Amino acid sequence: MNFRPEKKLGFGLMRLPQTDPNDSGSIDIEQLKKMVDLFIERGFTYFDTAWMYNAFKSENAVREVLTSRHPRETFTLATKLHAGFIETLEDRDRIFNAQLEKTGVAYFDYYLIHGIEGPMLEKYERLECFDWLLKKKEEGLVRHCGFSFHDKPEVLDRILTDHPQMEFVQLQINYLDWESEWIQSGKCYETAVKHGKPVVVMEPVKGGTLARVPAEAEDLFKEKEPGMSIPSWAIRFVASLDNVMVVLSGMSSLEQLDDNTSYMKDFKPLSEEEKEMCFKAAEIINSQIAVPCTGCRYCTEGCPMHICIPDYFSLYNEDMREDLEHKGWTINFSNYHNLNREFGKASDCIECGQCEGVCPQHLPIIDLLKDVKRHFEH
Repeated sequence: MNFRPEKKLGFGLMRLPQTDPNDSGSIDIEQLKKMVDLFIERGFTYFDTAWMYNAFKSENAVREVLTSRHPRETFTLATKLHAGFIETLEDRDRIFNAQLEKTGVAYFDYYLIHGIEGPMLEKYERLECFDWLLKKKEEGLVRHCGFSFHDKPEVLDRILTDHPQMEFVQLQINYLDWESEWIQSGKCYETAVKHGKPVVVMEPVKGGTLARVPAEAEDLFKEKEPGMSIPSWAIRFVASLDNVMVVLSGMSSLEQLDDNTSYMKDFKPLSEEEKEMCFKAAEIINSQIAVPCTGCRYCTEGCPMHICIPDYFSLYNEDMREDLEHKGWTINFSNYHNLNREFGKASDCIECGQCEGVCPQHLPIIDLLKDVKRHFEH
């Protein structure tokens, strides 16, 4: 059955516009309405949310900006069940029913078992989540069943072998992670292709990393296509992969949405030469990036010390690209101490490991916070 959207760009409802930059739950509803309207007006249909996005408020926003304002046939909606919020068989239905209520739909077009990795897979198997999801499809409450994944290709191969009725898989793919030893975007993609599963791409711009590339990489792209934005290269790279059915972009402003839809409306795949340019840019970026954090903020929700980990990593990355030997000081030192007024410092980390347990990038966050501490708190 062909269930691919006509257009390959999907609206990821995680990095939404905010009225308070320090509160992911402070969604700018009026701006989001304009973004959703323009997205649909330009012929795009795929929206992706999840139970805990935007401090558990993303699904509520879906009802306010999308499902209560647009005919059901004009959009498709995906949401997810995450292992962190279920402990019993009853929890699965409790969350699912709440999601139907929050989003205001009678069924989900796509439903995913969320963020499979390590011990999460064991919990999903123990709570029979794959069979449960297939039952939801039989009942007409879900149209298509899949899962999102953050682990090694060998694990992906095992899941797709054990659960062949899963119809699609959502993977982190971008040109920077294509050959990463941690993410292994390329090998995971090839595994999905081997099993004949369409791929939904998440993190195509790697949390904004591929929107703000070093000058040398930016010059490479601008020389080739002066009129195209830098993030367009990242999104077009993954959209050019044959087995990709949709590319999710977490758009947080009307300007970002306008740019993305402008070149994806009549999408043209990259040439082999242009793909090689992306890999060249990856080499440049990898030579300068210190912490490959995507800013998903899974780590912050349960931090007992209220440390804004992704913000500190972003400041640290910016400084690592500076000529600090000659500058000595950057504005990021002030930015860091301003954040300390509301959030815990890097040195407040008690090494509980909660953050590392939920990090999709498998980052050694505890050690990296020590690097942040040495840099900004000396």
